[in-house]
Amino acid sequence: MRFDIITIFPEAFTSYLNTSILKRAQKKGLIDIHVHNLRDFTKDKHKTVDERPYGGGPGMVIKIEPLARAIGSILKPKSKNQKSKGRIKVILFSAAGKQFNQKMARDLSKNYDRIIMVAGHYEGVDERIKKIVSDFGFRISDLSIGPYVLTGGELPAMVIIDTVSRHIQGVLGKEISLEERRLGIGVPVYTRPEIFRLAGKVYRVPKILLSGNHAKIEEWRRKHRSS
Repeated sequence: MRFDIITIFPEAFTSYLNTSILKRAQKKGLIDIHVHNLRDFTKDKHKTVDERPYGGGPGMVIKIEPLARAIGSILKPKSKNQKSKGRIKVILFSAAGKQFNQKMARDLSKNYDRIIMVAGHYEGVDERIKKIVSDFGFRISDLSIGPYVLTGGELPAMVIIDTVSRHIQGVLGKEISLEERRLGIGVPVYTRPEIFRLAGKVYRVPKILLSGNHAKIEEWRRKHRSS
């Protein structure tokens, strides 16, 4: 799986994408991540990427020129009979977009080889980018990671990379590590020590988890998992 992110803050991705599971997945060649600085596609000396919106209103809008150049450098027009066309997904993050969920993460990992994400900022991006992507032979999808508004698309892009990568074979040590393959999300977990004391209080691991009775343990987990 290849991920491409267009952003004006490429430095925001350095730390998170180069640690732990995602770092190992890249080293193994299971995922390939490319961060593209939108300012590299400007032509003025100030590297301007935003402008005031036509019609008035607050805030600034990401300009069409650098964004179109960035998209064009990644997403070459495809011929109608090219099979790989359907394996590429283009995403624009928007608070008004379809809300992302676990099923979508699985579907993206299964149905696509490449995900291209536009991490907008300010008041959004020039709407004409959707027509440009369409003229290239692709469709851009509006996506939101939750019922709230963020200042930019950098966090959503990292969420997509993390959640989708987990479903790529070999990224996790064991497939059973996927919570949804066990009992669902939200099962309480404990580890050593069995007894922990703090400020005169004692905190114990539930006895059933120490019993070795796997049937009873599974029953307890089902009972206590989050709905």
